[in-house]
Amino acid sequence: MTGIRVCAVQYKLEDIDSFDQFAFQVRHYVRNASEYEVQVILFPEFFTTQLLSIGDAAGAALTIDRLPSFTDAYVELFQALAAEYDVHIIGGTHVIALEDGKLNNAAHLFYPDGRVEKQPKLHMTPTEREEWNMSPGDGLEVFDTPFGTIAMLTCYDIEFPEIVRMARAKGADIIFCPSCTDDRHGFYRVRYCCHARAVENQVYIVTTGTVGSLRKVDFMRANYGQAAVISPNDIPFPPAGIMTEGVINDDMLVVADLDVRLLHDVRAAGSVTTWRDRRIDLYGDWS
Repeated sequence: MTGIRVCAVQYKLEDIDSFDQFAFQVRHYVRNASEYEVQVILFPEFFTTQLLSIGDAAGAALTIDRLPSFTDAYVELFQALAAEYDVHIIGGTHVIALEDGKLNNAAHLFYPDGRVEKQPKLHMTPTEREEWNMSPGDGLEVFDTPFGTIAMLTCYDIEFPEIVRMARAKGADIIFCPSCTDDRHGFYRVRYCCHARAVENQVYIVTTGTVGSLRKVDFMRANYGQAAVISPNDIPFPPAGIMTEGVINDDMLVVADLDVRLLHDVRAAGSVTTWRDRRIDLYGDWS
């Protein structure tokens, strides 16, 4: 299969009282996306921090180290939805616990047949490293799907050209980039880098971010986000490389049709052939 319809969710964060409320909201987005007959749904980075707003007995927000206690319920929820709606879901990222006591921010891919794959975030921001005791992943994987090979690179990862080169060298044609940014500066860093990586590697980038506010949760009180599906800047793609984008900071989803064959066409005979023309004699081959 060379064609794929993708959906990216601008997930609205707001305080909740129970896991059931979280599950209800997630199901709403998946059910809505299914009405557009999509094959893949992307949720944002750190959207499961909404669970921290459930709070403790005193009403204070849970701390980040409590988030892994929701992992089993999170996985079961998304496995069930992927099977029920026969769709691949990238469940944003969820914080899991490592054996050394540190935390890891991992993107999760849920297949309709029940399989679950994970890609840890590879580059830590100062807040993740210093405030949340996060550890980076130590390897990049790509994932085979019925619609082609994909990679999951989370937010800050997309700001490092080398790792996206590696994903393309491993065969990825579509990069899914869940993100979470709290202001315009951070948002545009990620967004502009998505465009750069699409041009450099002649790939599609599907990205989205959180919107709304968790008033009780540290570092999640402000969110600035927008979903977008980004292509190379070449014929037959849109001149600005934007196949679709949401309304900034609105609660919504966006949908786009991707044709992987067009990527192969522009790599072979586009106006520019950035993937083919890279100078591996000068700066190595990331494969």
